[in-house]
Amino acid sequence: MDSRLRYWDIRHVSGEHTGIDIDNGEIESAGVTFFSKAIIRALGPRGWGIVAVSPFDPDDKGALRDYLLRAEKAAVVTAEDVVLADAPDRKPLPVPPVKEDPTKVPLEEKGALLMQITDAAKLPGVSNTRGTYTERFEAVTFLDSTGYEASYTTCRSGFSVMAVAKQNGTMQMGYIRDHSIDGLNLRGRTEDGIKAGTRAVALLNARAVKGGRMRAVLDPELGGVFAHEAVGHASEGDLVKDGASVLKDQIGSTIGSHIVTIIDDPTMHAFGFEPLDAEGVAGRRTAIIEAGVMKRFLHSRETLAAVGNGDSGHARAMPGDLPIVRMSNTYIAAGDARYDEIIEECRDGILLGGSRGGQVDPGRGVFQFNAEFGYLIEGGELTEMVRDVSLTGEILSTLHAITLCGDDLRMHPGYCGKGGQSVPVSDGSPHLLLSEAIIGGSGDA
Repeated sequence: MDSRLRYWDIRHVSGEHTGIDIDNGEIESAGVTFFSKAIIRALGPRGWGIVAVSPFDPDDKGALRDYLLRAEKAAVVTAEDVVLADAPDRKPLPVPPVKEDPTKVPLEEKGALLMQITDAAKLPGVSNTRGTYTERFEAVTFLDSTGYEASYTTCRSGFSVMAVAKQNGTMQMGYIRDHSIDGLNLRGRTEDGIKAGTRAVALLNARAVKGGRMRAVLDPELGGVFAHEAVGHASEGDLVKDGASVLKDQIGSTIGSHIVTIIDDPTMHAFGFEPLDAEGVAGRRTAIIEAGVMKRFLHSRETLAAVGNGDSGHARAMPGDLPIVRMSNTYIAAGDARYDEIIEECRDGILLGGSRGGQVDPGRGVFQFNAEFGYLIEGGELTEMVRDVSLTGEILSTLHAITLCGDDLRMHPGYCGKGGQSVPVSDGSPHLLLSEAIIGGSGDA
């Protein structure tokens, strides 16, 4: 190897992906695909040389030497100045045991179980249903030029069910999903199909509400979306390094209510759990905001060296892709307020529930999230259901507006896209009371 090469590493991921899609009671697709991909990074005098290989055979030592040589040649000519922080902990976190190994359940049985869930969503008024199942088994091996080597396996699986209801030209949707790392979760889940269908039908008769400034309660799903999208992304070290985060100069500053603590924790046994990050570093629980004070950023080894004020172990990647700074399990910590206390304290306002996407600009510090449904709060009590509602605001002012945190933290699984890559995550929150929020709506009060 060239003496000017400072470091190299190889991350190899092999495994299988299972997918099932059901559309209106018909199995549209079902099958298993196999993969074996590697990413090889070599750090030259200044920057990286990269080689991606698919398929990758780890037993072909001659080919491996050739890949390293190609990465080395590319690294020597790069102009980017890269420094890596030390890796503090490189022992993989233990993978939790599974209750029922999804890989041992026949594909036909999984399809039948998913069909039961989607069939349960076919309530009167529901015109369309769709169900999906995904399962991904991965065997990961990491080695680098220091002699460090580690390996582990994970299996993630989950399903989603969607129901669409139509009436007089109006269309509404109910959507339920669940993903896990602790085994097959398809059994006994017909209630999720019923819930999706019930919500779609109920939204047909819900009133479109007029927007404005008002007090608002966020449910754990939408509160988790705020934690992930508005705060989590703004705390990622690459955005901070590039000056694209409203939090970049806020370490040590009070940026929210004293009851707000926001954490990213790859050690939590939720959908975003990782035994090691994509740089071979064990993740650690990182308090981004603690009691309203900005404390730490999320980092790769490279961004930690460039920015500081945080923890490495937060670099993630799809198989065969480069590590980039990513969240894992991001949540607003539970407080001590009861749900009924939060609704009563809101007095007159709105409860926003579920998520239908939205957008955030972490550089400008603004966001807009669409709720799946809402309920008016009048005189401290929930009243009628409303639809087509959204939450808009500034990240920092919204953090200050949180006046009560519930004691009912719940996590919700999903996938997060960034830099062309999608990785499993979870986010969550207890019920939150905002003293003032900007609510968007499409109807008359």
